[in-house]
Amino acid sequence: MNVATVYSRGLAGLEAPLVRVEAHVGNGLPAFHIVGLPETEVKEARDRVRAALQTAGYEFPQRRITVSLAPADLPKESGRFDLPIAIGILAATGQVPGARLATLELAGELALSGELRAIRGALAMTFGAQRDGRAFVIPECVAAEAALARGATILPARTLAEVCAHLSGTAALAPFRSDPVAAVAPDCADLADVRGQRGARRALEIAAAGAHSLLFCGPPGTGKTMLASRLPGLLPPMGEAEALEAAAVQSLASGVFRPERFGVRPFRSPHHTASAVALVGGGSPPRPGEISLAHHGVLFLDELPEFQRSVLEVLREPLESGRITISRAARQADFPARFQLVAAMNPCHCGYLGHQSGKCRCTPAHIARYRDRISGPLLDRIDLLVEVPAVAQAALDSAARGESSQTVRERVHRARGVQLARQGRPNGQLSGREAEERAAPDAAGRRLLREATARLELSARAHHRVLKVARTIADVEGAARVAGEHVAEALRYRAAFAAGPKPALTA
Repeated sequence: MNVATVYSRGLAGLEAPLVRVEAHVGNGLPAFHIVGLPETEVKEARDRVRAALQTAGYEFPQRRITVSLAPADLPKESGRFDLPIAIGILAATGQVPGARLATLELAGELALSGELRAIRGALAMTFGAQRDGRAFVIPECVAAEAALARGATILPARTLAEVCAHLSGTAALAPFRSDPVAAVAPDCADLADVRGQRGARRALEIAAAGAHSLLFCGPPGTGKTMLASRLPGLLPPMGEAEALEAAAVQSLASGVFRPERFGVRPFRSPHHTASAVALVGGGSPPRPGEISLAHHGVLFLDELPEFQRSVLEVLREPLESGRITISRAARQADFPARFQLVAAMNPCHCGYLGHQSGKCRCTPAHIARYRDRISGPLLDRIDLLVEVPAVAQAALDSAARGESSQTVRERVHRARGVQLARQGRPNGQLSGREAEERAAPDAAGRRLLREATARLELSARAHHRVLKVARTIADVEGAARVAGEHVAEALRYRAAFAAGPKPALTA
């Protein structure tokens, strides 16, 4: 036999399409060609495969070798095709039997010594192999990640020689058996460490309970970052479906996914110099960006106005839809982006507007220019704007501590459970029509909302977001119906948006 077919997987967004690696060894001058839209790293497999085969004690045929990666219109990248190419050549030349290849899929990068190196996207590829009913041979170092796909047959290998021994029947690869994944507590600091800031703590609890977006605004050193970093510790644990989806996205980015962190909500905090591509994803082929890596977790943007305006504007669509589509000339890649946005900013360029020290010397024009860096449409998509004032010295000197994360988390879990039982998802993810149905206030609440909508000139989107926040406040309080006081509190968090991109920081 001078032709062999080996199954492997490509990556296209979260999908892992099947790739048939066809190896043909024929007569002619010695040559090694790889066809099927290979990227540079795939073309370089020629040298890695040649060295790995010779190091492992196999013959590299001095004949005309053609490797076809089908389908031909799917771009192929990374070194994951090294192992199937090497096995295809060995099977085509009869050095290993090919009888078992129809029941296997293989992926792995080869070192020159024949060792198998880690690859990205192992979890997404394992889902594909499991769906098609084949066992998956992968490097041992990524077996724990792939094993998160429960029910899949994982055959980990350390070297090319071990894979060949498995195909020859001399030493079968043992299926990977993973221990049950234990729930890992998020390594978050305690909310009790935050001194004072009662209003900001209350807003953080509401945001956690309803999966609402949140913007803290206040002078430097008032605890904005401390509060934001404690949000993951208040959120309920992820369900298995959420955890698998988040892990699949993270596995597509090299060096991001750690199996021991499975089930822990991600917390991403990109620097304000990050580009739009870093946030939404990109490249060739497209890879997920920060908003997708924060899927089912928290995306924290510190110093929000310092981000380029064009970068911030890319958040508008995923905040509404929970997905991001990266379009290229040849194809599109769709990534989930259901993240919870938490941002922090100073009230002015120097940061001390309204500070008790009176150090601010910013003119009204400077303040307006600073706040204009955040567009009105983006502000309209943020549910809560909270002023974080300077902490009084008495609060710093006091030995009294606020409520712990554990105490607040229990209330958040109860409120989130009510929402899931009522509508299957948090209030922050309700559509406008659903908000009208699920969060309809009583007569006092309707009257207050009607007056506030007219006086503050709230948009239809803002109107619905007030309803969703009011519904969450009612859930936290254990109320069956949204009342006037719930609407009033939700409006206090919304009133700062009334002037558009130049919010008046009033409590």
